[in-house]
Amino acid sequence: MKLAQLSPNLTALAWSSIIGLLWSFWGAGAWAAVNLRVSIANGSSQIVVGGSTPALVRDRTGQVLGQIPAGSAYTVTSGQNQVTLGTWQSSQLWIDPQEEGFIWIGDRWYRGEAHLTAQGSRLHAINHVDLEEYLYSVVGAEAIASWPLEALKAQAVAARSYALYQRSRNRNPLYDLDTTTSTQVYKGLHSEARSTHQAVQATSGEVVVYNSQVILAAFHASSGGHTENVEDVWTSPLPYLRGVVDYDRQAPVYQWSKRYSRRELSRLLGGVGLIQSCIPERTTPHGRIITMRIVGERGTTRLSGAQIRKALNLRSRLFTITPSGNGFVVQGRGFGHGVGLSQWGAQSLATQGWNYRQILGHYYRNAALSRIGG
Repeated sequence: MKLAQLSPNLTALAWSSIIGLLWSFWGAGAWAAVNLRVSIANGSSQIVVGGSTPALVRDRTGQVLGQIPAGSAYTVTSGQNQVTLGTWQSSQLWIDPQEEGFIWIGDRWYRGEAHLTAQGSRLHAINHVDLEEYLYSVVGAEAIASWPLEALKAQAVAARSYALYQRSRNRNPLYDLDTTTSTQVYKGLHSEARSTHQAVQATSGEVVVYNSQVILAAFHASSGGHTENVEDVWTSPLPYLRGVVDYDRQAPVYQWSKRYSRRELSRLLGGVGLIQSCIPERTTPHGRIITMRIVGERGTTRLSGAQIRKALNLRSRLFTITPSGNGFVVQGRGFGHGVGLSQWGAQSLATQGWNYRQILGHYYRNAALSRIGG
């Protein structure tokens, strides 16, 4: 039976009986706020800061050095392990907008405050921001704000869980996360929307746990039909990151292709002269390339799927490379690593009537929903 044929009640029944998840809460009341440190600029020569409201400038001890007027922009520089902002100088500076204002860092507005520190002549700008306010932006940057609310709620819980997991294991003394896909995409106020606020607030404090520990809530755009067991893509197995059928066929990245001339492909993959064939050697159970043998006129080499994906700027490692005319065509499916929650799959399931608990339960097996703090 196709998923689309199930009624919401039957879907819920099937989900609960198959997955057997226990959705529990550690207290229904308020929970302690969590502060995140997000790297906005890492090793810059200078950066512009400002505030939407008057912003206090403090040194590393917390002493107030002065105040930046509302709407003013200052260029911050560093040298000899000192941060310089106008006439103020210290090994560290904090810029704290008052009256619930916003902070300008680099080229956009953020919530929270800015921590500026120097290492030699290199400047680091860290946004200290409340976890829930951070998620207002992440949900809009990682998903699409016009998606069904249940899909955005699933994204909010996954992103909250992922942030806390990374925070608990991070060993960097300056920050917990950055703003890129290497952790989670974060664009400040630019990616916030009313729907992302609703999704975060409706799931306030909720995380996915396994054995009472917040999980590595990995997610990606589209798996191309089936997600992967984590150990087939990365390293160690995890009981909650198991491969499942995905419902992402409507994704614009479900199928894709790229064409290359023989000379262009040979240049990009390199080392064996003009390429004759590209043969998969090892793949995951669902077809992602682990290693591929590249046969050329001057020899043979072996490349990993990750190396080929980077060299050709492919959306995923789920691809084939076949001769086509005087060149080659790369045909692939999905976007991302294929582990954990599929964002386009979540969108499809939400459209069909699944709620965020059911969506999370499908992609994170053997796990439970809980609330931090409590």
